Amino acid sequence: MRWTVAPESRAELRAGELSPAPVSAGSPLAVSDPGTQVSVVVPLFNEAPSLRPLYDELAASLDGGFQWEVVFVDDGSTDASYQELAGLHAEFDNVRVVRLRRNFGKAAALAAGFEHARGAVIVTIDADLQDDPAEIPNLVAMLEEGFDLVSGWKLRRCDSLPRRLLSRIYNRATGWVTGLRLHDMNCGLKAYRAEVAHDLHLYGELHRYVPVLAHQRGFRVGEIAVNHRVRAHGRSRYGPERFLRGFLDLVTVAFMGRYRYRPLHLFGGLGLATGFAGFVILLYLTAIKIRGAGIGERPLLLLGVLLVVVGVQLLSLGLVGELIMGNHAERKSRDERATQVRNVLT
Repeated sequence: MRWTVAPESRAELRAGELSPAPVSAGSPLAVSDPGTQVSVVVPLFNEAPSLRPLYDELAASLDGGFQWEVVFVDDGSTDASYQELAGLHAEFDNVRVVRLRRNFGKAAALAAGFEHARGAVIVTIDADLQDDPAEIPNLVAMLEEGFDLVSGWKLRRCDSLPRRLLSRIYNRATGWVTGLRLHDMNCGLKAYRAEVAHDLHLYGELHRYVPVLAHQRGFRVGEIAVNHRVRAHGRSRYGPERFLRGFLDLVTVAFMGRYRYRPLHLFGGLGLATGFAGFVILLYLTAIKIRGAGIGERPLLLLGVLLVVVGVQLLSLGLVGELIMGNHAERKSRDERATQVRNVLT
């Protein structure tokens, strides 16, 4: 088994140097709903031919080793996916189906699946059969070593060369911006402690950055090499537009992670720098005006005034952001604050 951990700092750690954190009071396999230990969440859109083979592979991987359920989330499919899911639900007691009103996207589908999952461990896997369900026990075993989220790493990807290259660029850029370095940030095969999945607030297309979101909230994130297979049915919906949207979402994640609770540090810093530049320009123009030079027609005067005004606006925006965050912190409930605590020794 090949595995690594995403380091807390920018320094790379080798697997042999790791000492996993002790498991907190709630073991990852402590049953949160009687009879269910592992919940497998499967978001899907138009994957009818893959659903029964996927269930069969899940059963082969998990039967006998775990008490488990599978939560299929139909994200507005227009093919026979829901009919296939209804048949599986009628045939097997551990199949649950969540049907969304329309195609809201993978982030919404995952959020719905997390909400309905009852296991103490939640595993996500794509429905296209490229992820191998036989890897799930390895991910769960790594959770037992003290990790809170374990992401799959498609070490040998069965994808086209352009997609592999774009994915490598995306993963390296994400690691550089966020400080969390994983080989495969967007692998659909992941295992979570239930507290992690329930603490995440996914919307838009933030499903690409689930490990980053967990890392920003203080959870321990690791990765493990997993088997990747050729797509058996349907077609990939990955394209250049998703790649571009991913980088825009990266800006959102980076901003929210660094400045969500201290917006004045960003806007105030930019405002002070901008305002100071404008002040220096105006000070220079004042000095030459005193010497008798004309400054009324100089573009530099307009630039100096503009920089000072923009600086004041940015500083004001940062202060308003701090006021909003202060009010939010006062309203934060005890349950919300408790999600920030790893364990308590009494």
